[in-house]
Amino acid sequence: MTKTKAEDPIQVIIETLEMLQEDTTVPKNLKSKLLGTIALLKEDGEPSVKVNKALNELDEINEYTNIQSHTRTQLWNIVSMLESV
Repeated sequence: MTKTKAEDPIQVIIETLEMLQEDTTVPKNLKSKLLGTIALLKEDGEPSVKVNKALNELDEINEYTNIQSHTRTQLWNIVSMLESV
């Protein structure tokens, strides 16, 4: 049985990142980093490599001081999702 695109955990993470990126309360510098992370996850290649690169990007983003607490919580949830892939 093959997974449909909606069941693919990386696709779900991409969709979650896209929703966060479209949030009007997210600072512009964070939005550009999120776009970069989305691009990393959409690249062809080994899933584990893509996940590690995305985790590094999100680690860097979590160090930003101008992130609202609910946005930071969403980022932590995305990190948890990536770690479980």
